[in-house]
Parts: sequence; structure tokens; C-alpha cells
Amino acid sequence: MTNSQRARKVLDRYPIVDGHNDLAWAMHEQFGYDFDAHPIDVAQTSTQTDLVRLRAGGVGGQFWSVYVPTRLGARSVAATLDQIDFVLRMVARYPDHLALALTADDVDAAFTSGRVASLMGAEGGHSIDSSLGVLRVLHALGVRYLTLTHNDNVPWADSATDEPNLGGLNDFGRAVVAEMNHLGMLVDLSHTAVGTMRDALAVTAAPVIFSHSSARALTDHVRNVPDDVLTTLAGNGGVCMVTFVPAFVSTECHEWDQAVLADMDERGENRRDWAAHTAAEARWAKTDPPPPATVAQVADHLEHVRAVAGIAHVGLGGDFDGCDTMPDGLTDVSMYPALIAELLDRNWSEDELAALTRGNVLRVLRDAEQVAGVRRAPVTSR
Repeated sequence: MTNSQRARKVLDRYPIVDGHNDLAWAMHEQFGYDFDAHPIDVAQTSTQTDLVRLRAGGVGGQFWSVYVPTRLGARSVAATLDQIDFVLRMVARYPDHLALALTADDVDAAFTSGRVASLMGAEGGHSIDSSLGVLRVLHALGVRYLTLTHNDNVPWADSATDEPNLGGLNDFGRAVVAEMNHLGMLVDLSHTAVGTMRDALAVTAAPVIFSHSSARALTDHVRNVPDDVLTTLAGNGGVCMVTFVPAFVSTECHEWDQAVLADMDERGENRRDWAAHTAAEARWAKTDPPPPATVAQVADHLEHVRAVAGIAHVGLGGDFDGCDTMPDGLTDVSMYPALIAELLDRNWSEDELAALTRGNVLRVLRDAEQVAGVRRAPVTSR
């Protein structure tokens, strides 16, 4: 049996629970959330995700990002609600394929019923508009992680891609983390500045995640996680879900991206605006095409996180439909088996692959639920 065949058998037993997919925003931008214009129960070419390719890729659970850009300002909360509404309508429209998941047990139940567990993660603290009440409402609607920042700082936390303001979290930021612990909502540290990572790890009572970040020691991108934070993550019990974004996994791609950003700076464009960044990449590529990233480079990042943090602290967060160009061999959600085959070539065991694909993130979910349960327990007099 070839490793490609073995990979598919592994995924039949241990289907992937992926940390980050931006189909909801892609559907907003390209199709106005119209399922008739873009039905996802048939194979498509204008997005990287549909239900046919999810199954082909061995995906059994997906955190759907309910992302909105920071440029929306005061409209961010309403726009996030639109994103949540889209995911809930998607699950309701395709009940034979998808099941809403609010807990780790729900993810397992979806697998038993042959459906893809659908979880939600809000990508950026701007989505709560500095309100713990909004945070609680998002949780009540089914959101199970909040990325503390996106590309811009929020008043209470620093972003990796903005100028430092606080050095990490302020008191309200620490209150946000405490409330997330109380709710059982995962603290997601992707997109955050290193100071924010360290502050959140210092105060959280529950394991955290990086929903879509890779290893900074291999690719020195500000969106990646330094080794000292990976070491702390191991003590916290959390998981770094390695992403496939070429600039995060390939030094050559990162250097190309830096040239794009320098060109944006010269033109006075906002490098933190993802739409502007995407347009700048297309402009630059006309004269200097980007170098390819590879499946092997993604595997290198997985092996580095495993080496530094341990096998219990690594997962997968592809970021499909959040990046126009993905590594060769990982261009859409059907191609996870190629990555698993690469890891089998590197002698990863079935137990290690089971931890990577779903075991670690489900443990973190259960741990967060347990912390919330403990904190919600009524105080009784003796």
C-alpha cells in the first residue's frame, strides 16, 4: 500500500478538524451570500472550498471563520452577525452534509452521523467592539473562538501587523480573556503581537489556540509563532494549528511578499488592508511572479512545532479561501491527503497523525469546556 493510500485510510479514521476557513467571507464578496448563485454541494472552481472537496480532503470538522475587515469600524458587529447568519443558513441548507457543532462531543457526533462538524470562529477583537456583552452574544450564537486581533490593533490588544500600542494586553484585554475562559470560548492568538501572545498565555485559565499560524524559526514572518511562545504553549496545553499560507511557510514567498509591501508603502497604500494587499500582489506578479510554496515546507513547519512544543500541541489551520494562492499540491480543501502522505513519508505514526488531525484540538475544546464548567459551578455553603 502506498503512503497516498495509507493517508486516505488515516483520514477515514481520523478526519481533520481544521482551524480556519474563510468561505463565508468569500461567499459574501463573490456571491452576496447567494447559494443559488454558488451552490456548495457541487464541485466549484471559483472558491477553494465546497462540500464535495471537503469530503475528498478527509475533513470532518471545520471552524468557519466569521471574519469581517477592520475597515468596517462601527459596522463590524452587524457584519459579524451577517457572517454567523450565513454559516447557520449553510448548515440548515445542507443538513445531510453539515452539522452545527458547539462542543467537542458535537464534533464526534457529526462524525458518527457522516457529516462535517461546523464550528465558528470570529476573526478579530474588533468584532466585539470592546463589549463583553457582544462577546457573550457571539458565544450564545455559536461562536467558539475569538481571534483577539486581526491586522489592526484593537483598543485592548496589539496586532502582529500594526505598530505596538500597549505592548500586549491592557486590563480590559485581560478581562476579555477571563470572560472567554468563563464562557468556554477558545482564545485564538493568531494575528496577535508577540506581547499579546505572552500576556494572554500568562492570564488564561484554559488552553489557547493559534487557529492559523506557523513557525517563526523557519519563516520569519510576524504572523508566525516564536519558539519561546511555542514552549509556553506546551505548558498551557494549547495547540498551534499550522497554516498553509505561502508567505508564512516559505522564506522565498515571504521575501516576495515583503517586496509587495514595500511597493505598497511607496504608493501610500494601507498594507494592513487585505483587499489592497491582494490587489498589490496581483500588480507585482505581472513583472515578478511569486515563487511556489510546497507541501514539504508545510510539513517542515508541522515537524518544527512538534519538535518544540510536542506532538500534543500541533494541528492544522489551512486558511482556505482566505488566501488566493496556496502551496503547490495544497490548492484546495480536497488536498489534505497529500500532506498526510508527506508526513507518512517522514515516518509519522498513526497515533501522531490522529493527534494532529483532530485529537489535539478536540482535547483543547474539552479542556476549555471543563474550565468553563468549573467556573460556572455554584458556590455552596458548608
